[in-house]
Amino acid sequence: MVDLAALTGVLTRAPVVPVLIIDRLADAGPLGSALVRGGLPALEVTLRTPVALEAIRAMADIPGGVVGAGTVLDAGQAKAAVEAGAKFLVSPGATPTLIDAAHALGVPLLPGVATASEAMAARERGLRLLKFFPAGPAGGPAYLKALASPLQDIRFCPTGGVGPENALDYLSLPNVICVGGSWVAPGDAVRAGDWTRIESLARGAAALRG
Repeated sequence: MVDLAALTGVLTRAPVVPVLIIDRLADAGPLGSALVRGGLPALEVTLRTPVALEAIRAMADIPGGVVGAGTVLDAGQAKAAVEAGAKFLVSPGATPTLIDAAHALGVPLLPGVATASEAMAARERGLRLLKFFPAGPAGGPAYLKALASPLQDIRFCPTGGVGPENALDYLSLPNVICVGGSWVAPGDAVRAGDWTRIESLARGAAALRG
């Protein structure tokens, strides 16, 4: 069974889910804590670096936070992420094998789609919360607005090309549950250990509402 309630609970905690690329394990705890203090409790650690799984492990016990794994491409990565402490999984796309793996692991999956047909295929598997990726190149807010009427029971988390300048364009749509973005944890701030700046960016993102 697809646990829509669990994923809804994660995605409705704040209007923005930070998309995090962590290169140094030492940054994981302070970064996650700064984001949570700023009001962004759902933390998506992308599996794009050698330390990503350990970063998930380091963030798993941050008070008030819930850590997930992003850029999950296959069943093996899904299993490793859950074993590291991930409470939700995010993928740039959707395959039957990955959906089955998430179901078997008992962890919510937010799979990526870019077309109406892909959204319908995910819907057939019981998925009603989907990542719209890459949001900008795939058509942006206008495209999602066009999907709202024919796909009335699906809600999206647009990611890819979303920033403070256009986040509200997405969040104002009735079929958008939240957005994903990396702007709240810019690389230069992470490298400098400027957690105050990141907390401030998080507070600004947490204040966004459609």
